[in-house]
Amino acid sequence: MTSKNTKFSGYKELLIELGKREIKARYKQSILGYAWVILVPLINLIVLSIVFSFFIRVPTGDIPYPIFLFTALVPWMFTTNSISSATKSLLSNKSLITKIKIPREVFPLSSIMAKLVDFALYLVILFVFILIFGVKLHLTVLFFPLIFIFHLMLVIGVSFILSALNVFYRDVENLLEVALAAWMYLTPVLYPPELVPDKFRQIFNINPLTPIINSYRNVVLYGVAPPWQSFAYSAAFSVVIFILGYLYYRKRSRYFADVA
Repeated sequence: MTSKNTKFSGYKELLIELGKREIKARYKQSILGYAWVILVPLINLIVLSIVFSFFIRVPTGDIPYPIFLFTALVPWMFTTNSISSATKSLLSNKSLITKIKIPREVFPLSSIMAKLVDFALYLVILFVFILIFGVKLHLTVLFFPLIFIFHLMLVIGVSFILSALNVFYRDVENLLEVALAAWMYLTPVLYPPELVPDKFRQIFNINPLTPIINSYRNVVLYGVAPPWQSFAYSAAFSVVIFILGYLYYRKRSRYFADVA
């Protein structure tokens, strides 16, 4: 038992240290430093709010568009930043992979952990904006952690698969940005799902992130529980992709040192 506890403790400490290293390295030579964590989402929010409030009007009912947008933009930025960073994590740490025998899972997980810090800061900004715009918070916000658990499982599962693939096929990293951009437009981040034409609705709902984004908006803005039927699909998909991603990553990890 003591040996297992020591191993777990060492694994946890390594994960935390790698996460800290990534956070520090990201803004090490930046003039504004950690301020970029706040500035990037704010700039995105301002630009997109101007475009979709004045040039391309998107109906959002009684909810101001900036709040409607930011409620989805926060989880979306966590998704895209985590997957993008985790996909590159093995190649970024190839000196450690080839020289030291450590659990390979720590590399994508530490990248995602670093993005969790950003996500927490984004949430603070979101709830400050909600107060400023006078949007009422509801008790349904208590569902937020449940939604996030399955959201996180989806992100980790996808990250395991892509980070492992990227070691063997470097094109994955190059294609990823295009794929993530396409994924955003296929997810109701910028617009409500009601705007999707009926003939495309079934295809649209295949996207596992759609019910997750809708659930975040429901519980934070509208005081409504997650749409359980579609959310159950996303939850099941997230669990499956998490398990398959982990198994695939473990299977391929034995060859990382040879290829990286």
